[in-house]
Amino acid sequence: MSEPQDASGSRQDRPTQTTPAVEVHGVDKVFETRSGHVQALESIDLTVAAGEFVSLIGPSGCGKSTLMRLVADLDEPTAGDLAVFGKSARQARLDQEYGIAFQQAGLLPWRTVAGNVALPLELHGVASAARASRVAELLDMVGLADFADRHPDQLSGGMQQRVAIARALAEQPRLLLMDEPFGALDEMTREKMQTELVRISAETGAAVVFVTHSIPEAVFLSDRVVVMSPRPGRIREIVPMRLGAEAERAERTEELREERAFFDMVTAVREALHGGSPVGAGARGVETR
Repeated sequence: MSEPQDASGSRQDRPTQTTPAVEVHGVDKVFETRSGHVQALESIDLTVAAGEFVSLIGPSGCGKSTLMRLVADLDEPTAGDLAVFGKSARQARLDQEYGIAFQQAGLLPWRTVAGNVALPLELHGVASAARASRVAELLDMVGLADFADRHPDQLSGGMQQRVAIARALAEQPRLLLMDEPFGALDEMTREKMQTELVRISAETGAAVVFVTHSIPEAVFLSDRVVVMSPRPGRIREIVPMRLGAEAERAERTEELREERAFFDMVTAVREALHGGSPVGAGARGVETR
């Protein structure tokens, strides 16, 4: 990769596993519009541990995507502090500490599947042989090794999203930011992609911050679900997903969707969405880690 490497081939000065993937303290975001100020986010405090899967859920316009854009250094907070693996968001972006995937796959139609996945590696000067090896590894990971020479218009929507995820993982980021990546897919494909994402995140060990409007999706994927209030977006409640034994993360299989614990967690998130109070205002059952 473009970062310095030591003799073992690992990145130098990479954060330790104990360094939080994301730390947000007292973050506000105000947009200036023709009609005046719009407060998108207010007093956001959130920590995402290394390797943790956290979903953001809330009504449209609550600031979920805005918060993700701040983490990705695509916008700047009006107030407060934000760090990614102990670095500023800007430095984390320059150091390629995170990968990002959006609702639309955003593939270049004139490039093959392999060419799309290789793009960030090309942009950062990775040698041809190393690039080809990494692309082959990623396409095998997402189950598209046989489609390397196809073009995006020859793939289904779910396959295109898998290419986008592979591209986001190209530079081995410790954090994956995902803004409704399965929102445009049909329900069957969406559930299949959720299962694939669980497998991929487990294999890579990357932390994931995932924006969604789907309660069952958030419950199935996450270690914790962050429930946000209507604008101005505040954290209403953080719900730990208690789906397995006390000390274990439940195995995310299709059978999990039929278990009582799954339905209980769906109910807990739904109640938090419709009846909770913002954190700091007497919210019940809140974990503010």
